Amino acid sequence: MKDKESILKEIFENDPFGLLNVKPKKSAARTSDDRLAASFDEINDFIEKNEREPQPDPTNISEYKLYSTLKGLRENEEKMEALAPQDKFGLLETEQKELNSIDDIFGDDSLDILGDDSEVGLFKFKHTPKDYEKAKADFIGKRFKCKDFDKYEHQFKEVQDDLALGKRKLVDFKEPNLREGNYYVHNGILFLLESITYDREDTYKEDGTRVRKDGRTRCVFENGTESNILKRSIEKNLYKNGKVVTQNVDKVIEEFTEAFNGISDEDKETGHIYVLKSKSQKEEISSIDNLYKIGYSSTSVQERIKNAENEPTYLMAPVKVESSWVCYNMSAHKFEQLIQRFFGKVCLEIDVFDSKGKRHTPREWFIVPLEAIEQAISLIISGEIIKYTYDKENEIIVKK
Repeated sequence: MKDKESILKEIFENDPFGLLNVKPKKSAARTSDDRLAASFDEINDFIEKNEREPQPDPTNISEYKLYSTLKGLRENEEKMEALAPQDKFGLLETEQKELNSIDDIFGDDSLDILGDDSEVGLFKFKHTPKDYEKAKADFIGKRFKCKDFDKYEHQFKEVQDDLALGKRKLVDFKEPNLREGNYYVHNGILFLLESITYDREDTYKEDGTRVRKDGRTRCVFENGTESNILKRSIEKNLYKNGKVVTQNVDKVIEEFTEAFNGISDEDKETGHIYVLKSKSQKEEISSIDNLYKIGYSSTSVQERIKNAENEPTYLMAPVKVESSWVCYNMSAHKFEQLIQRFFGKVCLEIDVFDSKGKRHTPREWFIVPLEAIEQAISLIISGEIIKYTYDKENEIIVKK
């Protein structure tokens, strides 16, 4: 009779399907390398979905976290090296900036190889025709240390504090947004456009090509540097990967209130605030109750909307004027900032295609009752709007 050990031996040796080959379990705990890779995958997933890098938006905690993570990675060479195989968008190639034009090449001269003030520079030609002045004029601004940065440091801190408190926001860039004294974010860096010195007006070449107005700027960056980059170059950079920092909402309300109070014959009529309703026959638009466009026009409302059916901002359809107000001593972007901020949670999300098939996403249409819009405008004029908020579920304005 076989003993127990012999029987067990036969069982283990006669296992054609490997059923008794039990592999040891791996630990479920992730290593630091696993966590690092996973966090970077989240950033890649965000960019694939949104086609942009995460921004420091204090109203979006998850995006702000991804922005902070990416910023920390870019400051750690060891982590950047470890993540290189996963870096399919070139996020960690901080020393190799994308160069799409001769302006980009000159603007990326970190070693001053292309400097024109050295003893032997790029434009000190010996055996070719000299065109030094033209080359100098075309030289794109580069960053250098800001000698009077102490004047601006506290301003940058205030802007960052305002963003954290929600008193300022980051919004998409449009060409009219480029103004002296405004703040912007490019590639995660906050900067101030202090001034623009124009040296070229809008002109047209013989072939009809338009040459846009341009000039040198003075831009001060929060990292203590400054640049004299061309205005048109700033526009291109911000369109590609930038944001506009809105003004401090408290200050805007103060200015707005002042513009409406104490109006006399000497005050200047600057335009109209209007509320419009779409006459579109498209089901996706006509089926929406309480859909209104809130805007500002420097001309009469009727003049502004006469071509509505051909303009994406009016949803490519005629419109009806529901309400309008005459405005004095104020600018359009400040009013639009207040209204869009107040009704931001009910902004219409829709794509509209113009006559050439180009896609547009109007941002001035809101799903909100007309009486709530009129109440909000009255509160803005009185300066009381800061004490109220819009209740999306009940469609009413309530005190905070």
